[in-house]
Amino acid sequence: MPETTNASKELIFGYSQQELIDVAVDIGINLLIALVILIIGLRIAKFASKMVKKVLEKRGSDKGLISFMGSLVNGLVKVLTVVTVFSQIGIEMTSFVAILGAAGLAIGMAFSGTLSNFAGGVIILLLKPFKVGDYIEAQGESGTVTEIQIFHTILLTPDNKTIILPNGPVSTGNVTNYSTQDTRRVDFTFGFGYGEDLKLAKETVLEIVKSHPKVMQDPEPFVRLGSLGDSSVNLTVRIWSKKEDYWDIHFYVNEKVYEKFEEVEGLSIPFPQMDVHVDQEK
Repeated sequence: MPETTNASKELIFGYSQQELIDVAVDIGINLLIALVILIIGLRIAKFASKMVKKVLEKRGSDKGLISFMGSLVNGLVKVLTVVTVFSQIGIEMTSFVAILGAAGLAIGMAFSGTLSNFAGGVIILLLKPFKVGDYIEAQGESGTVTEIQIFHTILLTPDNKTIILPNGPVSTGNVTNYSTQDTRRVDFTFGFGYGEDLKLAKETVLEIVKSHPKVMQDPEPFVRLGSLGDSSVNLTVRIWSKKEDYWDIHFYVNEKVYEKFEEVEGLSIPFPQMDVHVDQEK
């Protein structure tokens, strides 16, 4: 009778102590191997991403493609690493895939935005509405494209802010690319007072425009009477420049017109005003 009691004490959940120790050792070894695989896999992902970028850079590929492919390779290697880790610790991937398949519809709906962003990134790289280095306006934001990643496009604004735009809406929405053409038109509207000399105003503005060395003379500058406003006669001014000279000319012409209209006799810049006539009844 005592021998039976001692034997039962050696069993835990139907297993002997030695069997439990063996199982614990096996689990520990598998967990250790899985941890090593995870660490090595993450390093390989980083290394593979860098190698892909270097190869594409040597081939002179587009910077957007380089960034996209680097992110893609990094993500794929990480996924393979996680799958390998699951297999090592004893999780059957066939069962895992079956679970994912059963929940496929729900997952697809949950990640529809992410998938559309991925597709948008592919479309951007294939159709190339813009590339790294272009100054664009999209989704109500504007800036210089610094990266085109798998899911996002990153812009840097002139005041040094980073803007992250999802690729899906960018690829399907309106995009204004200011860097595609070599030249840009600079438009102005300058007003002067009613009763003042139209010819003098046109000659003054034209003289200022032509004084800037970066203003293109072909097409020649356009200065015409554009509209008759409530408080001023408005000149429409259109001049052409290299895209990199746009803002330099924009600020220069505005400043010079203001100074000249204050200096030249017979010209002035009017401010909005309203005449009110009051009739008194007797």
